[in-house]
Amino acid sequence: MLKYFETQTRVIALLAVGASLGALMLRLFGASGVAVFAASAAGLAGLAALVGEGTDQLGRRLGPSATGMLQSALGNLPEFFICIFALRAGLVDVVRSALVGSILANTLLVLGLAFIAGGLRHGRQKFGADQTKMMATLLVLAVAAMAIPTIATSPGGPDSGHEVELSVVVSIVLLVVFAASIPFSIRSGAAVGSQEGPAQGSAAWPVALAAAVLTVAGIGAAFVSDWFVEALKPAMSTLGMSEAFAGLVVVAIAGNAVENVVGVRAMLADRGDLAISVILNSSLQVALALAPVLVLTSLFLGGATLTLVVSPLLVAALALTALLTALVVMDGESSWLEGVALVGLYVILAASVWWGRPI
Repeated sequence: MLKYFETQTRVIALLAVGASLGALMLRLFGASGVAVFAASAAGLAGLAALVGEGTDQLGRRLGPSATGMLQSALGNLPEFFICIFALRAGLVDVVRSALVGSILANTLLVLGLAFIAGGLRHGRQKFGADQTKMMATLLVLAVAAMAIPTIATSPGGPDSGHEVELSVVVSIVLLVVFAASIPFSIRSGAAVGSQEGPAQGSAAWPVALAAAVLTVAGIGAAFVSDWFVEALKPAMSTLGMSEAFAGLVVVAIAGNAVENVVGVRAMLADRGDLAISVILNSSLQVALALAPVLVLTSLFLGGATLTLVVSPLLVAALALTALLTALVVMDGESSWLEGVALVGLYVILAASVWWGRPI
């Protein structure tokens, strides 16, 4: 089995196992919440990276769109587990901020870093404009899905007091749109995939090995996510971290390690279509699938119910993100300076919630 693992994959596996076991030992010996939180975050990052490796192996016979969708779906598993455990712990604001933060982190931070890394190595890079236009359009829909419930249920609004009901309706619509987008995305990306060709490198893993790695990493992510959430609240108190910052930045980045690594690596390899597909598909799947599923699931968890109503700041953040991203990707080209602009906006938005009231 090890003959299929490159040195980098072995390092990732050691990180994932070591950090996860470290988090478990720290919990058993009653270590501080910050120590368990840090070890759990490192374990989640390693497990997410393993999911990315396994998915990449399964997707070697697919085009960039299908591979990107598969990687994004499985890459969002750690965040799904984090959000479920956080909802059970009553951390609704963390979950709501984390969902928005995932969209911001992928669309601004990860895409920006990918553009910077690829631009500094290759200069201007090109990718399929038609595919990115569709993604930009769906990103605008994601903004509307948060903005309309927020505005309509505000004091004096037409749906004031019906946050749950409106969020359920919007969630169902988003899931329908997501289901309709899957075959469209795969078909539109098939031609690009045949031109770009499969990634070069070591021998592809057997399907059984890739499936085993994905299964083990997914189960491990479920356990480590529970430990991560358990340590989150004491860590926020110790570090003076607000729920908004914890969700918008910390949880969002920890739960999206796959896109952080895969997207930047793809751009460095001058595989722009794959990079764009992985990164933007992750944002879209959070908005069109993960958030609606969590809203509907929260109805049956027995705790606080999650809605799509967010603060005006987060609505503005999503709107600015959709606008800047659309301007950057619509022409089918990228440069390192555009990456700097995306990362710059992310830093500004993260700073805007740093001084929130600590838990």
